[in-house]
Order: sequence, then structure tokens, then C-alpha cells
Amino acid sequence: MEGRAIQRSVRQSSRKMRLVMDLIRGKNVNEAYAILQFNKKLAAKQIAKTLKSAVSNAQQHAERANESLDVDQLIVVDAQVQMGSPLKRFTAAAQGRATPIRKRTSHVHIAVATKGAK
Repeated sequence: MEGRAIQRSVRQSSRKMRLVMDLIRGKNVNEAYAILQFNKKLAAKQIAKTLKSAVSNAQQHAERANESLDVDQLIVVDAQVQMGSPLKRFTAAAQGRATPIRKRTSHVHIAVATKGAK
């Protein structure tokens, strides 16, 4: 069984989120939860929410297909962070000018599956 989850427009740059995402890619779901729980980075909280949603989606797919699923056997098979559309803001600069600020966003994609599925 496989479960996927996507969280769009997370208010953090994709570069910072990839640092945390690289830690959980290919790991067991329980190990990934432990890594995210004790990671100091703010991105870990958003990624943990998406991972929880992906596991929940896998459970729902298994129930609909009337199959058994052991959550402890799930592995993070695909974990990606893509750049979202930036929020464009302006701040005051010298001599009456305005300077652009790009507040970057990210899209988080996580897929979990059992060992034999992929």
C-alpha cells in the first residue's frame, strides 16, 4: 500500500526545508518521526505534519481496498521539496525608494509505501 501527501505554500524557503527532508528520505516511518521530533529546525514541524498525513492516507487506502497494513512497515519512499510562488513585498529604502523582498514558499511532497510496493 502507498500513501501520498502534499502540503502547499509552506512559509519557509525550499533550500532550508531540503536540509531536513534529506534526513528522512528512505527511512522507516517511526525512525523519521523520531528524527523530526528532535530536530531543532522549524521545517521539521511542517514536514512531520505532512508525513503524518501521508501515513494516514496509506491507512485509508488499505481500508478501502480491504487489505491489512502494518504502519511499522512503512518507509518514506519519496520525499521532495519544491519551490512555491514567492510572496512579493516591498520595504522602504534610502531617498524615498522601495526595495523588493521575496518571501519564499515551498511545496512538500511525501510518499510512504511498504517495502514490497515500490
